[in-house]
Amino acid sequence: MPRSATSSARPAGTAAPAHFDFDGIGTSWQIETPRELDPGTRRLVLDRVEEFDRTYSRFRADSLVTAVAERPGTHLFPPDSIGLFDLYDRLVAATDGAVDPLVGRELELLGYDASYRLRPAGAAERAAAEASGPAGWAADVERDGRRLTTERPVVIDVGAAGKGYLVDLVAELLRGRGYDEFLVDASGDLVHSGREPIRVALEHPLQPGTAIGVAEVADASLCASASNRRVWGDGLHHILDARTGSPAREVIATWVVAADTALADGLATALFFTGAHRLAETFHFSYVRMYADGRAERSRDFRGELFS
Repeated sequence: MPRSATSSARPAGTAAPAHFDFDGIGTSWQIETPRELDPGTRRLVLDRVEEFDRTYSRFRADSLVTAVAERPGTHLFPPDSIGLFDLYDRLVAATDGAVDPLVGRELELLGYDASYRLRPAGAAERAAAEASGPAGWAADVERDGRRLTTERPVVIDVGAAGKGYLVDLVAELLRGRGYDEFLVDASGDLVHSGREPIRVALEHPLQPGTAIGVAEVADASLCASASNRRVWGDGLHHILDARTGSPAREVIATWVVAADTALADGLATALFFTGAHRLAETFHFSYVRMYADGRAERSRDFRGELFS
């Protein structure tokens, strides 16, 4: 079952699916299919997730992202990076820089670093960072396809859309292996493929185990984001406005349905900082958004219902 801000249910009378559960990129995964995944496909899925982690994890000393942070210059990313970086180009523009893959350094300064210090930086470290100025994707990275060039150390964090992008890569792998019906769920970032829709409960961010509503998902992706999922201090969590380095306050949870998981994932973060009408100028999606005062809103085309 999805384990982060969602839980799913299949139509009554549907045969129980086969499950493949594993951990990857620091989260729990579940793949549901009508028949068991063959051993070769399971191995390919695990290898694909590991390859992605080895490239994009800022928590690994051997990752390409860590190499970029330690050694400014030109670095060649794998071919799959083009679609991910293209999406970030659009998200940076649509949010006026609130969503930016160079937010990694700001997360480190708040304590969410590779060593899981979970303690904000001291005055001296903060002053040094402020003196050099915040890094920005548009200003500090020159990109030619999958080739990135930087002139100073930058910390890439693809947390806003990366997990969703990897879900899409896994789904593509499954289709290539002949599996057309499946549910891939990476702790709340999920893609459904099949004839029968599923109903997904939208978990209340402040009352685990209860739902504020239900979404119906059919041949689409749903991603959830909530500010209570990775918290390590008073007001400290992982959803930052890259322009200010400050955690989101007004919005506490979002759910987005879109044609692909990377887009749904990125927009679930963008909705913490940017109006839905502004994002709709660039992207097609439906959504639910919950505010700190308990209000919840939904788009007109959202397939589902809110309970309050």
